[in-house]
Amino acid sequence: MRDITFRGSDNEKQDSVTLDIVKDSLIAIGEEMFYGFAQTAMSPIIYETLDYASGIAAADGELLTQGNGACGFIGLISPMILEIIKKFGKDSMKPGDVFIINDPYMGGGTHLSDIGMVMPVFYGGDIIAFVGNKAHWVDVGGANPGSFTTDSEEVFQEGIRFTGVKIVEEGRLNPAVADIISANVRFPAASNGDMWGQIASLRTGFNRLTELCGKYGADTVLRSMKRLMDQGEMAAKARLEEMPKGVFEAENLMDDDGRGNTVHIKVKVTITDEEFLADFSGSSPQVTSPVNTGYSSLCAGVRVAFMSIVNPELAVNDGVFRNLRVIAERGSVLMCNAPAPTSCYYESMIYACDTIWKALAPVFPEYLGAGHLLSVCAVILTGLHHKTGRPFLIVEPSGGGWGASMGKDGEVGQFCVGDGETYNVPVEMAETRYGIRIDEYSLHTDGKGAGEFRGGSGCVRSYRALTDGQYFSASFGRSKFPAWGAGGGQDGSYNYFEFHRADGSVEGPIGVAARILMNKDDVVRMVTCTGGGYGDPRKRDIQKTAWDVRNGFVSVRQAKENYGVIVDLNTFEAHR
Repeated sequence: MRDITFRGSDNEKQDSVTLDIVKDSLIAIGEEMFYGFAQTAMSPIIYETLDYASGIAAADGELLTQGNGACGFIGLISPMILEIIKKFGKDSMKPGDVFIINDPYMGGGTHLSDIGMVMPVFYGGDIIAFVGNKAHWVDVGGANPGSFTTDSEEVFQEGIRFTGVKIVEEGRLNPAVADIISANVRFPAASNGDMWGQIASLRTGFNRLTELCGKYGADTVLRSMKRLMDQGEMAAKARLEEMPKGVFEAENLMDDDGRGNTVHIKVKVTITDEEFLADFSGSSPQVTSPVNTGYSSLCAGVRVAFMSIVNPELAVNDGVFRNLRVIAERGSVLMCNAPAPTSCYYESMIYACDTIWKALAPVFPEYLGAGHLLSVCAVILTGLHHKTGRPFLIVEPSGGGWGASMGKDGEVGQFCVGDGETYNVPVEMAETRYGIRIDEYSLHTDGKGAGEFRGGSGCVRSYRALTDGQYFSASFGRSKFPAWGAGGGQDGSYNYFEFHRADGSVEGPIGVAARILMNKDDVVRMVTCTGGGYGDPRKRDIQKTAWDVRNGFVSVRQAKENYGVIVDLNTFEAHR
């Protein structure tokens, strides 16, 4: 098989309008793959929460375009494809083949729950591209429902591990692999449905790319692929040259490793005209709890921060990241080795992103605000449905407060930077599908994060068990160290959850828990933090503070103590 990746010389000419039309068509195909998957998936964490990503890569594995629900998946499609190319070789691949991979220590790895699939795209007998996607399955086996927990000690407790296996061969499902999946997951109907949704999404990408080649010719499509990446590189390089140059350092303390040991994250960011280098040397060694992450997901976290200051509206492709380099020490919590557990990999990945954010916030105040809720605040609740008697499983993130920034109050009730454009399962759907009632879903208005611009409020979400024998697990990072303020703003608050038992007793606040028993009418109350404030609180506009008091975001006492503003509760008139 010949390598037909286009590497044309500068003097080769092509109608630029046609190339841009094809380039935009490539982006549109990626979007169709993304939304098509949501239409066919079986699990709410995919079709409601959008915890997945899809993308197209060139024949050499370089990412061309990617659609994300979860920002933490940025750039993870390409290294996943490269692993499949390395393992199988392109010469052995056939039209219709699909490969499955979820190994956290291989390229594109996160945790075992995130299932990746890769499909080569053939045209005229040659591979012209690859399509891939990555999605969180509700269960992939292992010791615990939901397949990730806060107390696993090795990867073998966390589910099925695929190191790159052919699940579809020349268009026909491999029954042995399918049987292994069905026999080892708790909800085979959901897993099989999500599997076929992923395969259908890849086949959509395959068909659209071959149609594009049929319409414009393979050579034009390949030229457009190169144009897409070159434009991404030029845009990012131009922005890099404009940036302040120097070395910027920061440290962060993660709450702990789940066993009371504090984890350190360190970064040194070096910005030159040619390179953006993030060096995490000196961060803690890997731990025996599941907050470890692999190198690929560390890079994804760095890319989130990088794109925030380059241009968050840029189309994601490998051209954008050609001048970005990430260093980590093998065997560290940010580049772990097997068999380190990685169920809660997102904690260290997002802490790494937050540490870069903290280092660069004073340098790029117009782009990077104060600290936010940081954690996915992932929740797992399993038990029996009160009406059907059938098992149910909730796996979802929690929204919270974002930090204020220059000229803007923080966003309220949004997901963390690792989740991005994801969503909660709606209350009505949750109460229908699961054995719970949602007693409260409101904003957490604790008045923290004071500043000229106020930190955004977190959320309160309470689940009441409607049957005995339910089990709750969760990892709420940022439970010991609050969201940090910036530019003179005050710190925000904390994430936590607590149990209000049917007998009136209360347990908590808690940040990390595994399989806490809940019986009928026990309530778990989940609270996420208010983001950090930005700027001197005494400079906040008086009328804004009066509005905050009137709407319950700030108390009369906090208005006086933090903002120096006295508010009349009868008229809501304010003065200093």
